Amino acid sequence: MKFFLDFLPGLAFLVALFIPEDRQEGIYLATKVLIATSFLQVVLSWIITRKVEKQYIVIFLVVLVLGSATLLLKDERFIKWKPTIVFWVFSLSFLASEFIGSKNLSARLMGRFFDAPKNVWRWVNSSFAGFFLACGFINLFVAYTFSTEVWATFKLFGFMILNLVYLFGLFMFLSRYMIEEPETGRK
Repeated sequence: MKFFLDFLPGLAFLVALFIPEDRQEGIYLATKVLIATSFLQVVLSWIITRKVEKQYIVIFLVVLVLGSATLLLKDERFIKWKPTIVFWVFSLSFLASEFIGSKNLSARLMGRFFDAPKNVWRWVNSSFAGFFLACGFINLFVAYTFSTEVWATFKLFGFMILNLVYLFGLFMFLSRYMIEEPETGRK
């Protein structure tokens, strides 16, 4: 269910982009749909789990501000900055977590699966920060080098593939620290 909630706004944006024949109108329809589905993502998360993930709130607020600017000023550049800003907020969150609390964000998120030493968690945390920083720059490159349609498609599928490749490599690296499930006593 979480995958569906994560995927919903991006997929809805991409579909809405291609509905109007006029491509310029497509970005404005897609922006309206993105605002609505980002809000729906927050509401559904609350209904299903009785809590809302911080990332959904951050994404909704960025979508609301930049989407509104896109619609009011009739300038698609604002909505194209949305992924970059979200990626950079995530990057800053990972960096700031090194100085807040006893564990950094990586250790808090994955510590129940991996028993890694503090220096490894520091490296993993820096790796996440660097990955999200790079994704922000990649988004800007694609947004300003290619058509809106190519950018929107890359935003949905390209970043999904980049995330999967990055996480696969990260989990391969962390696999030596994997916590084995305790024996249940049954055979």
